[in-house]
Amino acid sequence: MIPARWDSVEQTALCTRITNNAGASVSTIEHLMAALAGCGVHNALIELDGSEVPILDGSAAGFVRAILKTGVIQQDVPVRAIKLLKEVSVQRGDASATLTPAAELSIDFQIDFADIAIGRQIKALNMANGSFVRELCDSRTFCSQADVEAMQASGLALGGDPAVNAVVFDGDKVVSPGGLRYRDEPVRHKMLDALGDLALAGAPILGRYLGLRSGHSLTNELLRELFSDPTAWRYVECSAKEAARLPGAGVHIAEIPAVA
Repeated sequence: MIPARWDSVEQTALCTRITNNAGASVSTIEHLMAALAGCGVHNALIELDGSEVPILDGSAAGFVRAILKTGVIQQDVPVRAIKLLKEVSVQRGDASATLTPAAELSIDFQIDFADIAIGRQIKALNMANGSFVRELCDSRTFCSQADVEAMQASGLALGGDPAVNAVVFDGDKVVSPGGLRYRDEPVRHKMLDALGDLALAGAPILGRYLGLRSGHSLTNELLRELFSDPTAWRYVECSAKEAARLPGAGVHIAEIPAVA
């Protein structure tokens, strides 16, 4: 058993990995965590027979479709959320991640890549009313052709097909067949990752997340900074009206984009 919590995370650059005191670990949990949070699932046991969550097509759409097709069980307990009381921020070089108080969760993200086909992208979303399912869940992970070649030269990523499991960029070109699902698919995927990593807080967050070139490790560092300061947050029980504004409340399988 490995708790899906911020304090179980091992720092990794390319994915989120959780581990326990016995040395068991599971990697690449961020897309599944995003799907759970984005579908309003707050209590789940995930069973795996390997050390990595399946990458599928590089997005969370497959998990979202399965969750919404199966349905969720409403439990007879109030939803507990984490309310931000003051701003918390971390920075590493030109990258930063910040949480500020807000009535509901929103994500603002900015990326800036050397690849001309990616470049600078900015997007902001209020995560209420199923926006994750409609806007983000089918956005795929991405990398450059040079990254693929370097990983394969090191004996990594040999079991996957980058054209199937990710969007591959090479300068001003999109190498993957079929191109992009959205013009700004990279920043949408970064927001998907952020939601999954924030879900490791252990409860829905009521606050605004601002990511500037941030990634998995910086978001986890942000949660560690948050929980190190008991004056920065508190648990609250959500009213029915407040619970209806949490990510995933009331979503339906028909809201999954047709491209997924």
